[in-house]
Amino acid sequence: MDLLARFAAIVGKENLVARPDPSDALMQEPRGDFSGRALAAVFPKSVFEVAELLAFCNEQSLGVVPQGGNTGLVGGQTPDSSGEQILLSLTKLDRIREIDADSDAMTLEAGVTLARAQEAASSASRYFPLSLASEGSCTIGGNLATNAGGVHVLAYGAARDLTLGVEVVLADGRVLSTLSTLRKDNTGYDLTRLMIGSEGTLGVITAATLKLFPLRRVRVATFVALADPQTALLLLERCKSRLGAFLEAFELLPRIGVEFVVRHAKPARDPFSRAFPWYALVEFAAQEDEDALRRQVVDLLE
Repeated sequence: MDLLARFAAIVGKENLVARPDPSDALMQEPRGDFSGRALAAVFPKSVFEVAELLAFCNEQSLGVVPQGGNTGLVGGQTPDSSGEQILLSLTKLDRIREIDADSDAMTLEAGVTLARAQEAASSASRYFPLSLASEGSCTIGGNLATNAGGVHVLAYGAARDLTLGVEVVLADGRVLSTLSTLRKDNTGYDLTRLMIGSEGTLGVITAATLKLFPLRRVRVATFVALADPQTALLLLERCKSRLGAFLEAFELLPRIGVEFVVRHAKPARDPFSRAFPWYALVEFAAQEDEDALRRQVVDLLE
């Protein structure tokens, strides 16, 4: 059987790369620490094409490696060296299916980038809080497959906590959908949460319904120098007890992190006149009245 011809029949010749060069960005994680070979890279445009591809690969006992924005740094989205696996890129499943402001939810396909998801929420005067350094290129499917955390876990939880339902294609091509804007659902097994964080081992996520929140229009960010992690914990506790309703992010980083930024991200500068062993980046947000929020933050830090 001509496997490549069958793949082309499913997704179209223009959405198939036969035996991609190992130097191709698709075949490597961003730093080049993991690389591989593939029989083909396929770019389906719909859940139905994904279902047909997985059903066929299952029949032929072909390994499939799902890939989103290819921003992961542990090689999970990279084929092995055999050249017999299929790279399944979800980047062309990139439709925003629905934004339901009344239900504070939106349904997106897996290939939508995180930054675009944030913009879609903002266009409806809503807020989607998942935020990562790679948000301009990472995708919703990858975020859910890895249960991405991001900087706002403290206030909103990880990707699993932000998801109401998923659409998943199982290995044999069957489509499982729990897509729904319903918040209060106590029926049966929680298949949605089971799929999130499974990294493609249970199925390929093709779409998701995500929670939205009221748009916070005012933000105050602070960068605090600290003596040790114990002091950071004390600061975190005071932030939660006094301004917990406004606390969105609390990130602890060591001196070496600041040195890397100052050295490589020109024209960055050291924010303090002398070095400290630890720092905390703390962010607060509110609906309105920036001056009032800023006064409360300053009072807290003083």
